[in-house]
Amino acid sequence: MKTLHQRLNLYIDGNETYTFVPAEPVGARSLTIYRNSGDLVLNPPNTPVPVTAERSGKTIYGILGLISLAMSEYIIVLTGRELRGRLMSQNIYRATDYDILPLNPDASVQNPPTRAEAHLLALVKLHLSSGAFFFSYAWDLTRRLQAQWATMREDGYKALWEIADDRFFWNKFLHSRFIDHTFSNTDQSLSSYILPVMCGTFDIRPARLNGNHIRLCLISRRSRYRAGTRYFRRGVDHDGHVANFNETEQILLVGPDDTSIQLSFVQIRGSVPVFWAEVNTLRYKPDLQIMDLQETVDATRKHLQEQISLYGEQSLVNLVNQKGHEQPVKEAYERYVSEVKLSKVRYEYFDFHNECKHLRWDRIDVLIGKLEEDLVRQGYFHLDSSQPDPVLLQTGTVRTNCMDNLDRTNVAQAAIAKWTLNRQLRALGILHEMDRIDNHEELLKDFREMWADHANMISIAYSGTGALKTDFTRTGKRTRMGLLEDGSNSIMRYLKNNFFDGARQDAYDLMTGAWVPRRGWTPSTLVRDHRPLVIRAVPYALWFSVFMIFAGLTLPRTSDYSLSYYFFLWFTIVTLALVFIFAHGVEYVSWPRLVPLTGIIYYNGPGFRSGNKGKGFGIPALDVAKLRAGAGARARMLSETHRRAKSRLEEIEMGTKERVD
Repeated sequence: MKTLHQRLNLYIDGNETYTFVPAEPVGARSLTIYRNSGDLVLNPPNTPVPVTAERSGKTIYGILGLISLAMSEYIIVLTGRELRGRLMSQNIYRATDYDILPLNPDASVQNPPTRAEAHLLALVKLHLSSGAFFFSYAWDLTRRLQAQWATMREDGYKALWEIADDRFFWNKFLHSRFIDHTFSNTDQSLSSYILPVMCGTFDIRPARLNGNHIRLCLISRRSRYRAGTRYFRRGVDHDGHVANFNETEQILLVGPDDTSIQLSFVQIRGSVPVFWAEVNTLRYKPDLQIMDLQETVDATRKHLQEQISLYGEQSLVNLVNQKGHEQPVKEAYERYVSEVKLSKVRYEYFDFHNECKHLRWDRIDVLIGKLEEDLVRQGYFHLDSSQPDPVLLQTGTVRTNCMDNLDRTNVAQAAIAKWTLNRQLRALGILHEMDRIDNHEELLKDFREMWADHANMISIAYSGTGALKTDFTRTGKRTRMGLLEDGSNSIMRYLKNNFFDGARQDAYDLMTGAWVPRRGWTPSTLVRDHRPLVIRAVPYALWFSVFMIFAGLTLPRTSDYSLSYYFFLWFTIVTLALVFIFAHGVEYVSWPRLVPLTGIIYYNGPGFRSGNKGKGFGIPALDVAKLRAGAGARARMLSETHRRAKSRLEEIEMGTKERVD
């Protein structure tokens, strides 16, 4: 495998160039990026740095890529890393700190020239600071062990980015210019500078079990396709990609080194692969929407066929409730899976909340019993260095989902992983037939902590808070304190999903390439509030009324009778303001701006909708949609008038039209 540069020294030549010089080996080809033109040049070996260039005080541990915003392109470099363990004799790092370097000499990260540029830079910083990004310089963290073994021979002469799994190469869009440059000129290969980064989780822990040295590793890989936040990315897209898709690999290593005996067990999770959404309205439960499009069967088929081609047969475990709010999602899933008719797909429904009610979390064993035949048939990957071929291959996966693919899914996947780990240890002779890891406190503690931490990190990436029900994953039982923690996380999820996730979704879309600036795009649309004046004014009235109520508490009580009128007035305004805000809840949700969800919010095609809340009182005079349409029409008219005037002025200045005074 071609080597990656692990340390770079950065030299800045004023407004002219950025030059990245590898610290090792000495004399390696440096990379120069010209700030005015954006050109990438791989210099000949031992090229001296310009005498006018100044060395940066920070060591660069890798280049994450280039991103184009409104005013400039920016280089994102890695300036901090944390060693999280060693796997296959290679260091695994987590990215901890970054620098953003503008190419345009007139642009500044500290003092952006426009509000729009400042907003876009804030999105980049938000994504970098809130994400969990892992990488290795010499081991492919994006692919499971079995996939690496299958292509081991042909991968030997390729660069790390060339063999990375396209789904989990998180910064592939950022590196698109580096990759294009490498393909266009063989002498200008930037492979040594292209560092693939994985978004997800990584944990590895050593243990001793019955005299055997083992290491247990847990990796989750989040797909860059249809990436986003809890309520703004649901279901499937037309290419068959689903929201919150994660591949989870549990690795067991036995022996003095990592290559002696390797066992790997893979599970996947992802949103229900139909077109559906939940539309935030400020109420605790959003409006559920199933969109019965003609393309749904094709999209569902594409998704399942991709999983079959990658993993083999699929056991679909659906944990969505069969009654109440979630029932339409369950029914739509079952209907479309039956229409797809794929022989290597088996559907298994498990009513999680009904089976495990009254804190009976041990009832998850009922699900294991239903899946046992599939788990035995699909197996796991087992490689022994003393044998030329694998002892066993994994020929299928369990694909688990609930509504969010978080809390219930975490409990189910941890239980399946634990059952498989017991089976693996028995097959190796480390546990006898009647023994299990529950009887070994230290290993059981590590297993539970790894899966609980894994659940929290996946949940934070999607919902903004830690996972629910992790007390069961961590301790093996449901606790009162766990219930209180779940309540706190549920409240935080409500607040973040309604009032803060718009920016997080924009950051996902910007960094993964789901949105790119296009010709004719107006940057001011990012920072301008286009809502009607009445919508913008009511929250100010609410907060002013609350202020006046608290101010009234400090007034001298000369007459309780007069103060009662005072409080009645302000409490009335507060009540009316809250009624108005919740009646128009859709207008107050923090929606993403880069890739608007208008088509989903106002969808009126075939399908199911649990409600149509948050869109006004139904009174024509107070119809915000009409006010918005009217404001939009006036804005378009003014824009067209301005465009025509500008065009006429340009014609006069160019001499193609005579001035008429």
